[in-house]
Amino acid sequence: MSEVDETIDQAVKAMADKEGKYLTFTLAEEEYGIGILKIKEIIGMLPITSVPQTPDFVKGVINLRGKVIPVMDLRLRFGMMSMDYTERTCIIVVEIAGQTGTILVGIVVDAVSEVLNIKGDDIERTPTFGTKLNTDYILGMAKMEGGVKILLDIDQVLSSDELSMLSEAA
Repeated sequence: MSEVDETIDQAVKAMADKEGKYLTFTLAEEEYGIGILKIKEIIGMLPITSVPQTPDFVKGVINLRGKVIPVMDLRLRFGMMSMDYTERTCIIVVEIAGQTGTILVGIVVDAVSEVLNIKGDDIERTPTFGTKLNTDYILGMAKMEGGVKILLDIDQVLSSDELSMLSEAA
């Protein structure tokens, strides 16, 4: 087997590993997905208590059945324009792997779409954009009938410094 064949086999295996169920949601007219095993629950907007001296994308904390959970606005985290929350805006509570174990974080999204079973064959690697753009948080691109859904590696969306700051905020 040649080196090229081995590289192709490794790429195919890597995409097959990403196969599975994803919760899809929208942010600024784009569709994203997070592996369903990372999702703890989906809730409507709750009152968010702001925490001083946190980055703009950190909205604050919520009290979810007696547990304080930090909340970030994914639009702002990705450098998109902020938007007024609507009746479709919701918080997805995800479990993120940190250095000290897992922490629950709420992410504000425009609207939740559906749960999709995405096959490995339909997932392509993240394209290189020819610059030193950090795309580590993108698991892959899912080719669907209506276009492309960006699959997120939610553990990579925040740096370890941001994650520890979030856990301190809670």
